[in-house]
Amino acid sequence: MKQKFDRLSAECSKIATQRYSTSFSLGIRFLDKELHHPIYAIYGFVRFADEIVDSFHEYNKPLLLAQFKKDCFEAIESGISLNPILNSFQQVVRQYNIDHQLIYLFLKSMEMDLEKHSFNQEKYQEYILGSAEVVGLMCLFVFTGGDINRYYELMPAAKKLGSAFQKINFLRDIGADYENLNRTYFPNVDLANFTEDDKRKIEQEIELELDEALAGIRLLPDSSRRGVYLAYQYYRQLFEKIKLARACAIFSKRFRISNTRKMVLLCDVFLKHKMNMI
Repeated sequence: MKQKFDRLSAECSKIATQRYSTSFSLGIRFLDKELHHPIYAIYGFVRFADEIVDSFHEYNKPLLLAQFKKDCFEAIESGISLNPILNSFQQVVRQYNIDHQLIYLFLKSMEMDLEKHSFNQEKYQEYILGSAEVVGLMCLFVFTGGDINRYYELMPAAKKLGSAFQKINFLRDIGADYENLNRTYFPNVDLANFTEDDKRKIEQEIELELDEALAGIRLLPDSSRRGVYLAYQYYRQLFEKIKLARACAIFSKRFRISNTRKMVLLCDVFLKHKMNMI
């Protein structure tokens, strides 16, 4: 009978992904079908944790996150949770032997977001590792399907991709993070006097990481390459729009890719995959 509950749990993770991210939902649809549930489960887990620290301002966020963390590891240990999102996630962790340290690092970064902060270089790197790079590594456990040698081969590129995505998100949300949440992620940058030079240096970091990530994407198994490449192209397009904007403009405008443009990207990636051009 638990199979019915497991199917419900998987559906909850899928719905959570679709409600919170149309771009990732499109990328997941471009993965081979057997990878859909595991990646929905990972995204649902990280999305719920992120929602606690970003949105539940009228509640005791440290208490909620601590309970979520406790429930998560109890679910992994016992093989079940009455929280459908955690039940779905624990199945994937157990099935693909996802390193528990990655989960600890992710939740540690979420804990860092509970306090108003400005990061130095060390804390910035620690936060990027936990909030983004390890999420890419969780997915990589799924994509490599237990081939540990291939996992370690692709690990550096997966971390670069997660880092680049996160930094693009930081730039896109820089105004809301600074003005509404009092967060300053970029080290050694005064956001009250954010300059074109500050913006350019951050963009150069991202460019290098995107280039290194693309080389790794091309080495992914065929079952996942197309979907990850679509997500890469979406973030690349978003990044190009941000690069064209003035430093002052990114504080007042949240950049996005139109649905029409997303469909164009989808068709382009589909054709490139068919022609073996990725």
